[in-house]
Amino acid sequence: MKWGYTISQPRAINLDTNDYRLSNWVLNNEPSLLRCFGCGSCTATCTAGNLTSFNFRKLHHALRLGEYTRIKEEVSKCMLCGKCRLVCPRGVNTRNVVVSIQKAIKEYEAIL
Repeated sequence: MKWGYTISQPRAINLDTNDYRLSNWVLNNEPSLLRCFGCGSCTATCTAGNLTSFNFRKLHHALRLGEYTRIKEEVSKCMLCGKCRLVCPRGVNTRNVVVSIQKAIKEYEAIL
């Protein structure tokens, strides 16, 4: 018998299964990312965010959680224009963070 609903997958994040090597590598290469408190200024001024579904806050969140597949999907959408860096109140070098993530992904895939 169908009741018109299904059981959803749990939204809990299993942090034990996530891979933090990429996150640690990026944070070591760009320590200014630790100053980010997620105000959203970067996302509000993002040119790529107006044209695609890119969101630096989502990218940063996925990086902190060690979610490699989400990071790989998000980072490819960035246009590297640098507007986000100009408006960051904490002085986070967001452009270099994206470049570091792209480099780390290339190295990470070479290892696998």
